[in-house]
Amino acid sequence: KLLNRVMATFGGYNEGKYGETKIGYEDKDVACGRHKLVPSMSISGLQAEVFSIRFSPCGKWLAAACGDGAVRVFATTSGALAQTLLTPQFSNGLPCTIARWRPVGNTERTKNVLLTGNAHGALQHWHVTSGKCLNSYIDEENQIYALDYLPSGDRFAAAGKDPIIKIFDEDTRQLVSTLKGGFGFGLKGEHGHSNRIFSLKFDSSDPNILASAGWDNTIQIWDCRQERSVRTIYGPHLCGDSLDISDDNILAGSWKPTEQLQIYSLSTGQLVRTIDWSSSYLSKQEPLMVYAAQYSKPTNSEFLAAGGSGANEARVFDINNKYGLVGTVTGLARGVFTLDFAPNGRRLSVAGGDATIRIIDIVSREEWELERPGNAQ
Repeated sequence: KLLNRVMATFGGYNEGKYGETKIGYEDKDVACGRHKLVPSMSISGLQAEVFSIRFSPCGKWLAAACGDGAVRVFATTSGALAQTLLTPQFSNGLPCTIARWRPVGNTERTKNVLLTGNAHGALQHWHVTSGKCLNSYIDEENQIYALDYLPSGDRFAAAGKDPIIKIFDEDTRQLVSTLKGGFGFGLKGEHGHSNRIFSLKFDSSDPNILASAGWDNTIQIWDCRQERSVRTIYGPHLCGDSLDISDDNILAGSWKPTEQLQIYSLSTGQLVRTIDWSSSYLSKQEPLMVYAAQYSKPTNSEFLAAGGSGANEARVFDINNKYGLVGTVTGLARGVFTLDFAPNGRRLSVAGGDATIRIIDIVSREEWELERPGNAQ
């Protein structure tokens, strides 16, 4: 039962307008709200903060890239630690910054492969089932902050401190393309990044299109065939994994106190919507500055989520209900650095500076009402 899960996980229940747990899962009274956030599991006691978190394609595993350099993989059914991935050469405390599971894609490839990037400039492929490191590529002059795979799993892109995007062939592990700007002057100048890159996203409908963003207050849209930026969107200031694409929409979460969550047209670059994010409910004077933002899976996204620092919270919005607020994960001691939707689009993981992973289910209001106090069977 949903109510029993809430009580068992968080040790109590507070009566409210719809009911709220002590940990701080709030709901704004949105007219015709159709969904609720229900705490499912909390994994605490990690040795370091979490910079990147990702559900596996099957939804059975959750990988957490941590500040001490390790990647910890947990079973989503129990929260039990399944693997700790760390090579001795990177055990000196610099963080593992980003993680991506290889898409299933080609069924002949080995399953349960995880790609990670760290502050040493290393890209590593891991076979999570065995805990074995399959391959390492090290760029000693760089730090890796961003990764993304083509949906087919055939190629992946990496970027970070060096404002250059590198695209690799997954099977050969060879560098096949480099995306960078700065050539020429005036109208003939090539667009590109001038500072650190913190987020990358391939367009699932066109494998030749890649979006990137970071510290230089731009989103660059790249045509990988031409190895050049074909469109620049000015304004968003990204400091984390907060760029995503759904259909013709680009979601951008900015680390700034206003206009921190915006949607742009991929085809035109025009601003489509700024999603309202008023001050935190628990900290009225503290704005939220976004580190992480994502559309729910699969491609016809039903929700979007974002979180960050300042107010130290995360929120889920219902796209099909005029971006109405579903709920808020709030009252956290430190900022939210990362979040990820499960493959079914109805489960969300949230983690960050407090070294705790929270897994939250998104349920219909009808299901919640059947389980709330006074109605539970």
